[in-house]
Amino acid sequence: MKREKRRTAVVTGGATGIGEAITMKLSNEGFNVVVADLNKEKGLEISQKTDSQSGDIAFCETDVTNQKSIKNLLDFSFSNFDNLNILINNAGVAGAKGWEHESVSREEDWEASWKVNVLGLINVTTEFLPELQNNNDSRIVNIASVSGRQGRPSLPHYSSTKAAVINFTKSLDKRLKNNDITINTVCPGLLWTPMWEQVGLKYSNTQEKYKGFNAREVFDDMVQGSIPLGREQTPQDVANLVYFFTSPESAGFSGQAVNVDGGFFLN
Repeated sequence: MKREKRRTAVVTGGATGIGEAITMKLSNEGFNVVVADLNKEKGLEISQKTDSQSGDIAFCETDVTNQKSIKNLLDFSFSNFDNLNILINNAGVAGAKGWEHESVSREEDWEASWKVNVLGLINVTTEFLPELQNNNDSRIVNIASVSGRQGRPSLPHYSSTKAAVINFTKSLDKRLKNNDITINTVCPGLLWTPMWEQVGLKYSNTQEKYKGFNAREVFDDMVQGSIPLGREQTPQDVANLVYFFTSPESAGFSGQAVNVDGGFFLN
């Protein structure tokens, strides 16, 4: 059964971390949201976090590296909601299983990162683009990272994929000229998320400076040493910018990559 007609957003990787914050922000602002994620337990849990004032949340178990799964996501979206206005490409990984214990990037880390962070994003966008073009004021927001702007020697496979996301956004923006669609990239900095907890563990395992540190201590040290704003950024900070890019007020922004990093990287 289709639900109340509102603007509808699809959020890949929308069940945890930054994705969860984006899902809840959009729902609280009145959007219907389709959460596309491999984490079924968290996805079903977040789909229950609605009230009478918020938009509905529907969960679709999705693997962005699988074309059949992506097509199923599109069908699921229209079986639950009447329209599709917004695509948030947030699904991402920092490497293959066990990457946090390795001091150098393995071949499988490069492969896993490119399959999810780049090819997955491109394939989801390609599948959804014709439907987005059928609606006025459609929005695409891609989640990259400040690592894609300056590189990260300890995670070159991850940094490379996020650089690709930024440039894919710019390229698609030029291809979509004269279309009523905006496409922008959000580049988070240091945020305490499940992924960054793994990053902290990697640094503790592989860098002499952080021997004996737990993941949170690594994170806090990096925030204190590199964030001019003096505080860590939060998933909610990212969600607020994503929401802006979905709003009418952002109509003049397209092809942009905007940092949410407290001044960590200055353009």
